[in-house]
Amino acid sequence: MTTTDSSPSLDAARAAAAPRPGAWTALTILCFVYVLNFLDRQLLSILAKPIQDELGVTDGQLGLIGGLYFAAFYCILAIPVGWLADRTNRVRVLSIACGLWSAATAACGLAANYPQLAVARMAVGVGEAGGVPPSYAIISDYFPPGTRGTALSLFNLGPPIGQALGVAFGASIAAAYSWRSAFIVIGIIGVATAVIVWIFVREPKRGGLDVAPANAQPETPVARSGFWATCKMFFARPVLLRTALACAATQFVTYAILNFTILFLMREKGMTLEQVAVYYALLIGFGIGAGMYVSGRLIDKLSVRSKLAYAYIPAIGLALAIPLFIGFVWAPSWPLALACLALPTGLNYFYLSPAVTFVQEEVRPDQRVLSGALLLLVMNLVGLGLGPTFLGFMSDYFRPSYPDNSLQMAFYCLVPFYVLAVLMFLWLASAIKREEKQRGGVA
Repeated sequence: MTTTDSSPSLDAARAAAAPRPGAWTALTILCFVYVLNFLDRQLLSILAKPIQDELGVTDGQLGLIGGLYFAAFYCILAIPVGWLADRTNRVRVLSIACGLWSAATAACGLAANYPQLAVARMAVGVGEAGGVPPSYAIISDYFPPGTRGTALSLFNLGPPIGQALGVAFGASIAAAYSWRSAFIVIGIIGVATAVIVWIFVREPKRGGLDVAPANAQPETPVARSGFWATCKMFFARPVLLRTALACAATQFVTYAILNFTILFLMREKGMTLEQVAVYYALLIGFGIGAGMYVSGRLIDKLSVRSKLAYAYIPAIGLALAIPLFIGFVWAPSWPLALACLALPTGLNYFYLSPAVTFVQEEVRPDQRVLSGALLLLVMNLVGLGLGPTFLGFMSDYFRPSYPDNSLQMAFYCLVPFYVLAVLMFLWLASAIKREEKQRGGVA
């Protein structure tokens, strides 16, 4: 467990610290890997309509392979991979993982039926288990405290860029050729990127930029926590556990929205694949990107005054998003729906940069990859695993009574989960207050 020290010497040390040489190059490459990570993950939702037309799958089946089936492998394998990366070369682990999920993405384009597509998506989940947690830790060792929030927020631009490029690139290829071509081409690009990571990204020293306690010995080696010791620490600390649970409630909403919005806009709002490739791609790219970056900047500014910023920034963002999300679902036309969705698209992602930064700051350097993996385990197993699955099955449930707008009715069912996510982040705030009071500090 780390502690907060506000002494002048610590403040001076933080101010003097600078990113390692090559930090920005590494960040750029890792961000591109994250772009591919999220692009590969979202291709299924982007190309849902042509896949349904050719393979005859239902909304519920799409929800399963985009949610529970994928998340089961992605989340659970992230734990042993995170433990391995904490003890070996994190860059090599990331490179191998990128090559694996990219090859599996290409295999999705060769699927002849639903079972084959489901197996290929599970394989994508296996590879992506080694993508994000090592990247979090690598970035945290390239950038010192006080700049990590911004660095991680820039890294977290990967999902919106990946989603936007996926929509624009994937939809354009599918419209011009076929949905299969999109999977194959993007898979090949990913394999080439894995080679670039292996060659150009250097493994940084663990904890080399962290500010050491005043009584620490200069040559003291970095401690290595055991697997179960780190797991016990993570789930025993209320601030870490509640961060993961609050993110899980948020991702239940965000992944459900991401996995079915394009299908919703095309099937019930009248958009074409060509329109999706332009207008929705721009909305996703700028909307989520702005949410990631703005929240990261706010964290770097406000968390030095109070750790409560890690909880209040996501809570406020989600609360503001609720009425506009309802407007998006209700809107009778796709232009009005996109207008209502623009602001919530950014506000929905005010949680990720604060949560990742908070966890990386709160644990020891040798616990960062595994702690990041545990964070992803909880939030993705619930959010990614259950969110799309829930929405898909709700759409199938409403289909007999509302054959023309079953997805609209299913989307309305997400509103209570928005409220739950807000309450969970307020619950996190109470834990932060309590822990800071116990330490004798100021939250």
